[in-house]
Amino acid sequence: MHLDRYDYNMNENFLDYEFYSKGPKGMVKKIVRFTHISGDVYNLAFGDLDYKTGEISDTAVTDNNDSRKVLATVAATLHDFTLRYPEAIVLAKGSTYSRTRLYRMGITNHLSVINIDFEIFGLKDEHWELFKAGENYDAFLTRRK
Repeated sequence: MHLDRYDYNMNENFLDYEFYSKGPKGMVKKIVRFTHISGDVYNLAFGDLDYKTGEISDTAVTDNNDSRKVLATVAATLHDFTLRYPEAIVLAKGSTYSRTRLYRMGITNHLSVINIDFEIFGLKDEHWELFKAGENYDAFLTRRK
């Protein structure tokens, strides 16, 4: 998938990725972190760097008018991460309903390309199912085919 995205850097074990959002609010450092949960499952956390705590703020609203480019960059880090950890199953969920909806719309808009390399599942009514466009989901799982 060749979407406009930001360049990013990653740490030596390819679990933390960082890039800068650029727009009317200035340069905002973004962090994507893959955290091992158990077995082959990793959580994808994403948000602005909170300079006071050094942690990810997944509730910050950057409002830099670049959400598509930011999401494309997060998708690129997922692609890179799963190249390095091909057995990984990645869990993603927005910190709010609207963020989860934004992720669902991004997946839906690019599903035909995503499905070339990945399987995507959605959590609906406490059960995982193969992702279907037009459905509402509470969370997402993805893994390389």
